[in-house]
Amino acid sequence: MVKKDTLERWNAEKSAELYNIRNWSAGYFDVSREGHVVITPSLDNKKVRVSIPRVIKGLRERGLDMPVLLRVENILDSQISHLHEAFRAAMERLSYRNVFRGVFPIKVNQQEQVIEEITRHGGRHHHGLEAGSKAELIAALGMLRDPEACLVCNGYKDEEFIDLGLHARKMGFNIFFVLEMPSELELILERSRALGVEPMLGARMKLAAKAGGHWTDSGGDRSIFGLDTAQLVQVVDRLRSEGMLHCLRLLHYHLGSQIPNIRDIRAAVIEASRVYSGLVDEGAAMGYLDLGGGLAVDYDGSHTNFINSRNYTLDEYCADVVEAVMQTLDEKGVEHPVIITESGRALVAYYSVLLFNILDSARFEAQPLPKALPEGTPTLIENLYDAAKSMSVRNVQESLNDAVYYRDEIRGLFRHGHVSLRQRALAETIFWHMVNRAAVLLKQFKQMPPELDDLDEAISDIYYANMSVFQSVPDSWAIGHVFPIMPVHRLEEMPTRRAILADITCDCDGKIDRFIDPHGVAKALPVHELKDSEEYYLGVFLVGAYQETLGDLHNLLGDTNVVSIRVHEDGAFDFVREAEGDTVADVLSYVEFNPKRLLTRFRETAERGVREGRITARERREIMCAFEDGLRGYTYYER
Repeated sequence: MVKKDTLERWNAEKSAELYNIRNWSAGYFDVSREGHVVITPSLDNKKVRVSIPRVIKGLRERGLDMPVLLRVENILDSQISHLHEAFRAAMERLSYRNVFRGVFPIKVNQQEQVIEEITRHGGRHHHGLEAGSKAELIAALGMLRDPEACLVCNGYKDEEFIDLGLHARKMGFNIFFVLEMPSELELILERSRALGVEPMLGARMKLAAKAGGHWTDSGGDRSIFGLDTAQLVQVVDRLRSEGMLHCLRLLHYHLGSQIPNIRDIRAAVIEASRVYSGLVDEGAAMGYLDLGGGLAVDYDGSHTNFINSRNYTLDEYCADVVEAVMQTLDEKGVEHPVIITESGRALVAYYSVLLFNILDSARFEAQPLPKALPEGTPTLIENLYDAAKSMSVRNVQESLNDAVYYRDEIRGLFRHGHVSLRQRALAETIFWHMVNRAAVLLKQFKQMPPELDDLDEAISDIYYANMSVFQSVPDSWAIGHVFPIMPVHRLEEMPTRRAILADITCDCDGKIDRFIDPHGVAKALPVHELKDSEEYYLGVFLVGAYQETLGDLHNLLGDTNVVSIRVHEDGAFDFVREAEGDTVADVLSYVEFNPKRLLTRFRETAERGVREGRITARERREIMCAFEDGLRGYTYYER
């Protein structure tokens, strides 16, 4: 129990500290005095604040159910401007003699409204796109309007892909074909001759440099894409033989998607700049240096080189990149190139928040220790009972070790029929009483014994979330990525429970049991007691990168409702876009069911029920209405 005076001393400021929101939010989210998570979309004007519970109220009034993916257009605009301004300031301060051009990798978030907003707001900065497939190239060609923006083509390229790009080049697009493997060059040269259009070529280089993090294999000698040094020289020779060395304009590399350590970034930039200088010496025209992605997002707010963080600011990143390129090329007297980065994660991560409600909870409630044991209780259970009664702060670890031993032995006896069901239940009650008691006693320790690190997890509640991990935060399940998660209201109250989150997929992997913590990873999330007849809302933040594209249809739970808002300078906001989530009929069609055929077959089954006297004709009508309502319904839990 939490003491009354502790509850009275709690306030929203303590919640802001507990959930570390001001460190991971990059200034875009905060906690209000009323205990609401608020959106602060303007980094220059913190007075503009929009309450997320207020947004949820507006969603409910419009008939939109949870879960909802909330997009804040202002945040995306701000991140684009912030990136370009940071590079502009670094180049001006260091006297860099060229410009920065950002490109957004479409694979990071392929949703049409995301790409539209990037090309619309990014137009003032000449922000371009990166396409890694034919479909992405077609999307890019349909969306880009700025002739100064770069369009970088990576990935496998067939004849149709190349022809599209060459036609775009002829139309005035600033488009580059990046060679991922030597064999691509011959097809590009062939189609170039056939169409009479000279291509602008780039080469992706396999750097020796590697970075830490989830995506470390993107770089290094064993990366699956790119040319090694010998292959790069072969490309130079082949182009020279065709009289087309002037077409080689760009050098590209990709170190990884989330690079937490600035030293790795700087090492890669220096190595790439050396290669760039060597290509200039070979006679290539060059002019563009594409540093790929890697600008990290500080998901946990620790500002370290931990896998979910970064040990540098955006300004430090830009300054290090510009300085490394300058120093390396100035030594050789090479002109400064246009610097391109393919920062996708850092642009769109903050832009989206997954909002969902909690449906129910399974609480860890240890039962009190029995006053006495029944006659005929097996000796092992008596031993367990004695260990429970003698547990104290001095022997807590030893007592827990004994408890685990006795519990396992008793379970073995149960399997062989020597312990009854009721006796096993008694043993489990005693065991969990000891675990709960140990958790209380261990709070008196200055440092938790390493052997008991998992105790909090063992006694945490389970909060059942109206969402699918596999659909909305697949990286949490697939690679153990940690996202900021917190309640979006009631933050003026002290959270008195600790819980893991289980989704509604009925899959044992459909859970989130890793949460951000300044000192590593926490195994339970502080949450509030659920109240009868009152919704409890949580948000998963920084989910704008990759999560929508990678989400799958596990248990046929489809896309969520999506809403975009735009915030005005007076703090008012508009719902500028609404996209209803998948219906049951939608997701069934994705896996090759025909909803109309299903309806027909079920109607035949219902009619057979009438003929056989199992149901009446009136009941058949009610059943068919329920079936049709189900097909039209949201795939998630509806109140």
